[in-house]
Amino acid sequence: MDQAQKRQKREDGAEILEAAMARMESTTMVAGFIPSNTFTGARPGYVFKKGLSGVGFYPDKIEQDKIAKQQPTQQKKKAAAPLDANKLLEEAEREHAAEADAQVEVLDVRGLKRLILSFEKKLRDNMEARMKYAENPDKFLESEIDLDDEIKKLHALATAPKLYPELVRLNAHASILNLLSHENPDIAVDTVEVLHELTSSDVMEDCEEEAQILVDALLESNTLELLVQNLSRFDEKIPEEASAVFNSLGVIENMMEVRKEIAEAALTRTKLLRWLLSRIKPREFDSNKFYAAELLSILMQGNEPNQKKLGAANGIDTLLQAAAMYKGREPHTSDEEEMVANLFDAMCWVVMHSENKEKFVQAEGIELMLLIMKNKRFARLSALKTLDFALTRCPAGCERFVDVLGLKSAFAAFMGKVHKTTKRKLTPEEKEEEEQRAISLVASLFLGLSRGSRRDRLGSKFVEAEFEKIDRLMEMFIKFKAQVDKATKEYMQECQEEGLDADDEELFTARSDAGLFTLQMVVLIMANVWSFSHAGMKARVLLLLTQHDLQLSAARELLQEHCDTIGESDGAEERQKRQKRIQKLVSGMYLDGEAPQVAEDEPEQVGGE
Repeated sequence: MDQAQKRQKREDGAEILEAAMARMESTTMVAGFIPSNTFTGARPGYVFKKGLSGVGFYPDKIEQDKIAKQQPTQQKKKAAAPLDANKLLEEAEREHAAEADAQVEVLDVRGLKRLILSFEKKLRDNMEARMKYAENPDKFLESEIDLDDEIKKLHALATAPKLYPELVRLNAHASILNLLSHENPDIAVDTVEVLHELTSSDVMEDCEEEAQILVDALLESNTLELLVQNLSRFDEKIPEEASAVFNSLGVIENMMEVRKEIAEAALTRTKLLRWLLSRIKPREFDSNKFYAAELLSILMQGNEPNQKKLGAANGIDTLLQAAAMYKGREPHTSDEEEMVANLFDAMCWVVMHSENKEKFVQAEGIELMLLIMKNKRFARLSALKTLDFALTRCPAGCERFVDVLGLKSAFAAFMGKVHKTTKRKLTPEEKEEEEQRAISLVASLFLGLSRGSRRDRLGSKFVEAEFEKIDRLMEMFIKFKAQVDKATKEYMQECQEEGLDADDEELFTARSDAGLFTLQMVVLIMANVWSFSHAGMKARVLLLLTQHDLQLSAARELLQEHCDTIGESDGAEERQKRQKRIQKLVSGMYLDGEAPQVAEDEPEQVGGE
């Protein structure tokens, strides 16, 4: 070896020694800390984690005390022994090599089998020790610690989702699930954490087929039932167990993302709904209440059987009680704001079911929503949205709304006056939603109040203050018509430039995205206003149309299109009923003498002319 090579070796050795010394100095905050970027195997008396000194092995106080009692003299000698540079250099090189090997190691089928065999052995040893020393926990404590270490190693499975079918073939998932019922809650906590990581959407999004195999196996092995049983078992006052509750809800949500039908199974096969409803009751906010509200909203979304179950479980009262907490106060954090939004979203989905609409009215849900709107707190937009859903095709709700003086709040939102008097200003997106919800709500009131004094009170609102609400109505008609016309023009130009024929479905989608439904609701309100045969209201509508070079036929055509596109989601009979009523409004949207009108009933009057 020449002089240059010797000098290079000395320099390399010095760098390694310097790095080792620096690592030792950087860990002085935690005595005994051994740095390691990856888990390289269990070390007696240590636990692998990320702490104050970084990632690595930290002393386990309990185990260290045991070792200290067993070998007090040896420990003192080690503590008093001077540092040896050569030994320190050798240890640093060994750790560096171990870390490098761990970083390049990829879990394969053979590695999976070794991991599962080791886990099964520790599980069996623990079961035998518990049976043998049932009255002496100290005797099986060591096997419990070994089992816990093996459970933590199972996190490595999440790095290889392609091996999930092999995991199921080995029936390892069943062994893992058995630990959810382990008598030691710490074992159950760590098991839930493993399941949460295995089913994480980030892990499974690129392996859909393998994910479905695992989720199907978990479902067949009663995972839902085991998870829900543990929700009541865990003590949320203990941070680790509170985290396990959060992870349990996460596993259920992850499974639903893979199999949509699990949403219904979760409420049919378990007592999850009861637990969720009880969990949103406490006034105090925490992460688990946040997740319970979110999961409840997900379970209700577009799922009529689940909506019906919640209504039957007196869940509407519970949701209203949870919402009532925010009638006079604001959420303190962004997470709490999101939880409030989830509560109201769940309520919106629930009141889509016809039976639940009646229960919502009977539970004085309308009065609560109006109170929240009047208090002008954070939840007022959510309350308006809930009323919009609740009063859609609900005559009893519309009548109750008028009786409890809800028209004032509805038209304050319709006129866009609410956000001007509240401390919390709405974002542009929220203002747009408020406008659309108010339009839909007023349209629902007109459809729900077919005749009588309540309908007259609704119509008279458009006469007040020199027809200001008609002015606002026509302002929105011009706005949304311009948006829809622009979208139509752009789509047709795009087709022409590309030499393509226009597709009716694509055109309808483009117009819908531009606000077609809201425009149709504006026209529906306009047609109802016109139907009162009030000369002043009709004159105001015609004047504003003329000012924008528009004819009454433009509104009539939009209303006819809405009539023709009514779906059968509520049944063919309901569809025919609604079409007949709207067709009558279309037939009435003509000037005197412009076209023959066929009226089945006498025209309704609004006081005065």
